[in-house]
Amino acid sequence: MLARIMKHFLEEENKNITILTATSGDTGGSVAQAFYEMSKIKVVVLYPKNEISDLQRKQMTTLGKNITALGINGKFDDCQRLVKTAFADKELKHINLSSANSINFGRLMPQTLYYFWSYSRIVEKKGEKTIFSVPSGNFGNLTGGLIANKMGLPVKKFISAVNENDEFPTFLRTGIYKKVEPSKNCISNAMNVGHPSNLARVFDLYGGQIDETGYIHKIPNMQELRKDIISYSINDKATKDTIVNFYDKYKKIIEPHGAVGWSALQIYRKSYPKHKNVKSITFETADPSKFPDEIISLIKITPKMPDSLKIIQGNREFPNLKEIGNYQDFKKFLGEEFSN
Repeated sequence: MLARIMKHFLEEENKNITILTATSGDTGGSVAQAFYEMSKIKVVVLYPKNEISDLQRKQMTTLGKNITALGINGKFDDCQRLVKTAFADKELKHINLSSANSINFGRLMPQTLYYFWSYSRIVEKKGEKTIFSVPSGNFGNLTGGLIANKMGLPVKKFISAVNENDEFPTFLRTGIYKKVEPSKNCISNAMNVGHPSNLARVFDLYGGQIDETGYIHKIPNMQELRKDIISYSINDKATKDTIVNFYDKYKKIIEPHGAVGWSALQIYRKSYPKHKNVKSITFETADPSKFPDEIISLIKITPKMPDSLKIIQGNREFPNLKEIGNYQDFKKFLGEEFSN
């Protein structure tokens, strides 16, 4: 949706744009596919090349044309830092830059829709409250849910389910925020974020302010924040156990990110038995076939791959156009390749 809207207005105004996006695994492929072959739009996706699956990488690196994928020797937080620094760089103002991940509020707003849709599928009476368990990495998904709640969606509790990058549950518990640096490399790789970009928006919704360094300028209303959100950190062992147990019980395959969300929901239900009859929704964020090694090793089954992913399996990958070691390398690359 965002891609088509941007294309419409660019054509109306006869302008070109370069989309910069950092991805921890899943968003990059979605952005690349959404903007692929669109006129007046070029896309640069930065990803931590040693921390994503082969299929996640191929979703970005096999397209070519107006899509450039750059693997970075570092963490997602490093990729995100490069993108944000470029946006703030006055010497790059001649390049019309924008973003298409949750840095861009236009990408974030549509995320409210599936909260309303899923709620409408599960409740039996108007005003009935639900529990949402949200796999959380850069916190765009959670922020979309909080906005939906502000718009009137009845929610009993949001569960922010994180992996071993536990800066947020620690903050909720102690009131002290310390980003995880470097971020921990977990099998739920799209959630390997040591300082979520959208945490600033979560803080703002509760009257607080936190900057990109993790410094809190104004503490949010902790009473309200804790009333609405609880957060659990799920380690890799628990994630793997959940994948196995979920298949044994339901004969359905979930991948690591969905397993983190499901595991957190089970912890919440055990901790708050009085809420056991409250209808609950947990999100599955990716197709299990994107993580075949983990799934096969755990349940000895090869997950069925959708046709859309089968197509890219044998496609040629385009090599990195440039090795990016620091911001100056990235800035030079943008200036040479994308100046209008």
